[in-house]
Amino acid sequence: MTVLIMVWGASPGVGKSTLCAGLSQWLADTGLRVDHFREEEILTRPQFGAVAEEFKATGTVELETLIAGTAKFVDAVVASGDDVVIAEALMPFVPTLLAMGHGEATINAFMTDLTEVLAGVRPVMVFLDGNAESALSRAASREGEQWLDWYVGKLADYKVSPPVADVASAVKYLLHERAVTLGAARRKDWRLIVIERADELSPDEVLRVAQRGLRPWLRKTTTRA
Repeated sequence: MTVLIMVWGASPGVGKSTLCAGLSQWLADTGLRVDHFREEEILTRPQFGAVAEEFKATGTVELETLIAGTAKFVDAVVASGDDVVIAEALMPFVPTLLAMGHGEATINAFMTDLTEVLAGVRPVMVFLDGNAESALSRAASREGEQWLDWYVGKLADYKVSPPVADVASAVKYLLHERAVTLGAARRKDWRLIVIERADELSPDEVLRVAQRGLRPWLRKTTTRA
């Protein structure tokens, strides 16, 4: 059964993309067939075509559309024969649900449906924990000085709770997003690997911690790991 590695983090800039690239290379080097689903591909992969169209048309997405898209995604994964799929900032969609104004009761019900849909694969979440303020600063250094204003403005436009108006309130919101994401995964008994203080570790150190957590899971679910 294909292993689905979902990589999330406490904030932009915490190292999700770098870890995904490292995991993809490591797993491919072991002889496994690996698909890396990058963060922006939800708008381009055919399985999520209805999600992309709905979002572009309305700026929001119905929960049923997300579930249907995920079901098509799982079907495509199973048909592909890949050993591992690495999904960067994709499922469980918690930040998207919060941005659309959904509360924790709705998110918990959505997670029940999502967990059922993911029964066709073996999901494991790798969560990069760390200081959201320092991670945002790192992202701003990488993306350019206008990026942080854009990101704060995006959160403010979404009218998330707690509301965002500046960097300090964005950090406060990200702490809430972190708590809801981890809580949702734990309540559904997902396999969860939390890498603490990821923002203080080098990319190689983060990769080594992730590898240690994933190896037992991969040995149980693939024949070549």
